[in-house]
Amino acid sequence: MMTSAATLERNEQRGDVEALLAARQAAQATEADRGRAALLAAVSHDLRAPLAAAKAAVGGLRLHGDLLTAEDREELLSAAEESLDLLAHLAASLLDVSRLQAGALAVFPRAADLSEIVAGSLDGLGPRARAVLADFPPALGEVMADPAIMERVIANLVGNALRYSPAASPPLLTAGTRRDRVELRVVDHGPGIPEADWERVFLPFHRLGDSGDRTGVGLGLAVSRGLTEAMGGTIEPEQTPGGGLTMVVSLATASARLTRTAA
Repeated sequence: MMTSAATLERNEQRGDVEALLAARQAAQATEADRGRAALLAAVSHDLRAPLAAAKAAVGGLRLHGDLLTAEDREELLSAAEESLDLLAHLAASLLDVSRLQAGALAVFPRAADLSEIVAGSLDGLGPRARAVLADFPPALGEVMADPAIMERVIANLVGNALRYSPAASPPLLTAGTRRDRVELRVVDHGPGIPEADWERVFLPFHRLGDSGDRTGVGLGLAVSRGLTEAMGGTIEPEQTPGGGLTMVVSLATASARLTRTAA
C-alpha cells in the first residue's frame, strides 16, 4: 500500500516535535544536574571549612594541650566553638528551608514588643552587634509575630548588614507605623546591589554580593523571607539613600489584628 504524501508529512512533523521535546528535556536535565552540582559544591565548601577548623583546634589541644599557655588554649577553644556555631547555624538553616518548602514549619504569631525582639536579636549576635544603632519611637505598639522566630529573622538581616557595612558607618535599625502595619528597616551603607538583582538574593543558595571572601551558602535571606511570610509579614529591599541596601520588614500591628478579629 502506497503511503500518501500527507501521511509522510504528518510523520515528519511528529518526528520533529518529538525531537524538539527530547532536546528540551535533555537541556532541562543538564540544567538540573548543573544546579545540583553547584548546590553540592556550595554546601560541601561551607561544611568543610568549619569542620576542618574545629578538628584542627581540638587536635591541637589533644596533642599539645599540656605545652600550651592558658591564652593559647583559650584561643583554640574559641576557634572550635565558633566553627561549631557555624555548623549549627548551617544545619538549622537547611532544616528551615526544607520545612518551609514542605509547609511543615510551626509558627505561632502573637502580640509582641518589637523593641524587645530586636534587643534579643542583637544580644544573640554577641559583641559584633554593639556597633549597631537603633532608633525607635517611644510608643511603637505591639506587632503580630512569633518572638523566637522573629529574633532569628532580625539576626539574619542584621548579620548581613554588619558584613557589608563599613566600620565608619554601622548598620541602623529604625521602625515606624504605616497604617495598620509596623515597618522595621535594617539599613546598611555598604556597596548595595542593583535593583534588578533584588529578588535573586532571596533565592536559596544565592549569596549576596557573591564575591571575594564573603562565604556562605546564601540561606539567610531566603529563610528570613519565608519565616516572615509565615507570620503574615513581608521583607522587601530598597536603596539606602547615599548608597547601600535597606531591608524593610513589615508586620501587622497587634491592635489591627485584634480589631479585625472583634469585627
